[in-house]
Amino acid sequence: MKLIRRNLDKIINSNLNILKRNKPGNIPIFFAIDNNYIPFLAVTLKSLIEHTSKKNTYLINILYTDISQENIEKIKKYEQNNVCIDFIDLSEYIKEFEEKLYTRDYYSRSTYFRLFIPELFPNLDKALYLDSDIVVLTDIALLYNIDLRNNLLGAVPDDSVQIIKSFQDYVEKVIGVSSYKKYFNAGVLSMNLKALREIKFIEKFMYLLDSVKYKVAQDQDYLNRLCKGRVKLLDNTWNRMPIGGDTVPREDLKIIHYNLSYKPWHFEEILYKEYFWKYAKQTEFFDYIMEIKNSYKPEDKFFDMETEKSLKALALKESQCVGDDRISNTRKQIKKVVEKTNAIPKAKDRLEILKKIEELEAEGKFDIDPEKDPPTIMLNPENVDYLKQKNSNKIKTKIANKVGEKFLDDILKNNQLIIREVNGIENLNSLKTGAIITCNHFNPFDVFAIEEVYRSSKFAGKKTLYKVIREGNYTNFSGLYGFLFRNTDTLPLSSNTETMKKFLKSVKVILGRGDFILVYPEQSLWWNYKKPKPLKPGAFKFAVENKVPVLPIFITMQDTEKIGKDGFPIQEYIVNISEPIYPIEGMLAKQNVELMKNENFEVWKKCYEKFYKIPLEYTTKIEEIESESKLSDEE
Repeated sequence: MKLIRRNLDKIINSNLNILKRNKPGNIPIFFAIDNNYIPFLAVTLKSLIEHTSKKNTYLINILYTDISQENIEKIKKYEQNNVCIDFIDLSEYIKEFEEKLYTRDYYSRSTYFRLFIPELFPNLDKALYLDSDIVVLTDIALLYNIDLRNNLLGAVPDDSVQIIKSFQDYVEKVIGVSSYKKYFNAGVLSMNLKALREIKFIEKFMYLLDSVKYKVAQDQDYLNRLCKGRVKLLDNTWNRMPIGGDTVPREDLKIIHYNLSYKPWHFEEILYKEYFWKYAKQTEFFDYIMEIKNSYKPEDKFFDMETEKSLKALALKESQCVGDDRISNTRKQIKKVVEKTNAIPKAKDRLEILKKIEELEAEGKFDIDPEKDPPTIMLNPENVDYLKQKNSNKIKTKIANKVGEKFLDDILKNNQLIIREVNGIENLNSLKTGAIITCNHFNPFDVFAIEEVYRSSKFAGKKTLYKVIREGNYTNFSGLYGFLFRNTDTLPLSSNTETMKKFLKSVKVILGRGDFILVYPEQSLWWNYKKPKPLKPGAFKFAVENKVPVLPIFITMQDTEKIGKDGFPIQEYIVNISEPIYPIEGMLAKQNVELMKNENFEVWKKCYEKFYKIPLEYTTKIEEIESESKLSDEE
């Protein structure tokens, strides 16, 4: 709580005008958005303002961390004599704990801001919170004036939960509500701020945030958990979603909530779409919203539907768990892992590899593999078809990719690969050209983690992800692995000069047509090694020479309760995708390479230190690291 209160005074002192408005006739209304939702907020405000009464003053407070001044000014134009609009920047308030605010899919951390309203505005006894994907069809003061008595919130049962069985089981078994019929949607809330402060709501939320991670509905799940038993359930006309059929008389509708994937600016056949478009046409954002709708491709729609399926599957999976596997870093969990680990003898070869890694780190030999590979067979140019120009190779690649997908599905199903979460998928989706993707290398299966992430991106099925591999992996392996190495969109390096010329020409073609290439710039695989290692310049040379960005990915990991056959805990991965790093136009190539390489390493270092909460330090002597870095730069 100290970290929260440290920044609280700044927020309060800068918003005294809001705090002094706690009087009859004043209706405090809160929104929480980012730049992406400004057009839809405008639609919501247009509908809300149309139904205001001159008897009241509507105090609209928009909580944000990243809205441009231009967009602020556009929204401020909606102010009227009885409608005041304030923007409240929460950047300072949340920066010390924002990494704890779990998000998934298209959600941003702003979805959590509603939970901080009681603490941020201590002079307000009551307020409304509204999502910005709604249309208001009546005077919102009617909602504000509903007597909550001693309840903490007034809210509407979530329509999607009422009709989807996996969600019903989830909210009863995981969240702990007595009946799914009492689980409410948090997009429209009447908040008894005084009562929430009396129960120390924010302290309870921060405690829960440290101990339990709700993955399905995130902040909404926390609200339901903390407020259960003290919620006044309102008629669903106050938060009607386009799901479950047209069962409510139109004249009774008060708020339409285009929740989940039910967006009229994405899909044509959405129930109640006419209300949205009525108000959208009255805003300056109408043409922009129509552009979003017209450019929303079939694959985007498919991704939306798949996301909804995944959410249902996640709810089902969570409801089948007993609880402890949702709790992170508890003593009980750690003790259980330790007991299991100690009970199973460690594989001798793994122990030898870990010892070898310690020795290599101490010596500063970061680019040497601790595991002995078979002798490398030289790859000659006539033995590799990088671009799959021969029909026979095209067929082999098609088959190999299908086999690879099945293999990936199997190792995910069997928990041989566990991906707990993916952060920053929007950074991958933002790419407009071909790109070099960099990743730390610590397990033979980490390439499949990148493949799985790529399958969930908007590029799946449209662009190809190539993987740079070692010469020996391409020429030496037999059986299934050899077949996959040679045929699943791989780009083998070679000790043959002519082959490498062919390699570089192929890289240029691949990046030029907008595809992606995965490179491991550490140049070595150290099993379960958590630290980022010094980087080689090759990946960054590819990027500079072809004028494309580098997309840094750093995978962090932690023990699960499952113990592998080698006696070590199976790791679960958190895939962290950072913003692209672009070459600087006009800069000398060598300087550009060095700059991009250093920036990539700093991104990885920051990610490492933030997740593991320890500074990055090596057992290597400083001069040896500097020597290693210098050698890397000269290659």
